[in-house]
Amino acid sequence: MNKFNIFWDELMQNKLVESCIVIVASVIIYSIVHHFVVRSERKTSHVKLGRGRTYFRLILSAVRYVFIILTILAVLQVNGVDVSSILAGLGLVGVIIGLAVQDALKDIIRGISIISDHYFSVGDVIKFNNDQEGIVTEIGLRSTKLKSITNGCTVTVANREIQQAERCSNNTAFKLPLPYDLKLSKAEAILSEIVDEIKQLENVTDASYLGVSELGDSAIEYLISVKTKAELRRKTRRNSLRTALAVLEKHHVSIPYPQLDVHRKN
Repeated sequence: MNKFNIFWDELMQNKLVESCIVIVASVIIYSIVHHFVVRSERKTSHVKLGRGRTYFRLILSAVRYVFIILTILAVLQVNGVDVSSILAGLGLVGVIIGLAVQDALKDIIRGISIISDHYFSVGDVIKFNNDQEGIVTEIGLRSTKLKSITNGCTVTVANREIQQAERCSNNTAFKLPLPYDLKLSKAEAILSEIVDEIKQLENVTDASYLGVSELGDSAIEYLISVKTKAELRRKTRRNSLRTALAVLEKHHVSIPYPQLDVHRKN
């Protein structure tokens, strides 16, 4: 029993137990706050507002950083470190820390700008940096997470790297070149059939023929618009093109290819 008391006294003198208690208490409180925020998000999920989900993600990110900082300060205080003097001296050390974490500060400033200026929200499909496309799954103070459209992988991008982002719409369009010798009435009848077939495709909510897009060198280009989910635009476009080719093949219409006439002087 005496050995146990001695061991306990040594632990208390090293402040190990108190430090552990502080850490455990902090984790428990954080878990409660995290659960409350997630529960509030679920209650408002029926509204389907990407901006609302973005704010919830931002709150969780901010709460996590706050609890980490407060836990570190509490552990230092328990172990005899004068936290008040540290906080008082932050003004002097701030410049040094600022230089060391300037990239992190850029990320935070950019993250706040993304939220306040409504660049995009959680659930949006965006195109950024060299035509990369992804679904926004989380916006934090330092980074943004996206699910890649092409391979489904999760991509984490530092907020400072997102200089310009294009929010993708639910519409995709493609040009269909048809030969000049195909009469307009016949061409538009075939295009109408193509549109009807595209409407039957999975995940297509609407499709329409928009008219003549361009008079090319070897073909007339007609424009077709297809409406689908933003994250399915590429897949839907591929399926729509395949459908168009199948209808053209049924009517024995070939898509022209560029031709070059060469004249030779004798």
